[in-house]
Amino acid sequence: MAMGSFGRPGHNAPNAEINTTPLVDVMLVLLVIFILTAPLFTHTVKLDLPQASAQPDPEPPPAVTLSLDGEGRLYWDNRALSDDELMAKFAETAAREPVPELQLRADRETRYQRLAEIMAAAQQAGLKRIGFITEPPRAP
Repeated sequence: MAMGSFGRPGHNAPNAEINTTPLVDVMLVLLVIFILTAPLFTHTVKLDLPQASAQPDPEPPPAVTLSLDGEGRLYWDNRALSDDELMAKFAETAAREPVPELQLRADRETRYQRLAEIMAAAQQAGLKRIGFITEPPRAP
């Protein structure tokens, strides 16, 4: 039985019109809900917050860069470094005040095992802040 024919012969074509009444009903209900809830969004709670007089840090703590290339060679601030010298550099850096942040730059081909060993050695030497330097993705 096709809608709109009401059983009359010759009117067997389906109704091709879109009924927008349910859409309008839903939109009106949403409009009423938003009108009723809009005043609640502007309601604020009055708080008497304490005042602080702390000064910001004048400059961030220094940082040192440790780079690893694809073959596992080390570079401390862009100067070549052997594995034996690395532990001495870690101890020397950890003794500074304030303790600098160690920034690791590793080639994509560097093995994770090598990075894990270096991070463990840095932590044992007393370097607590370790950051990874990456490149942002290239825009297409």
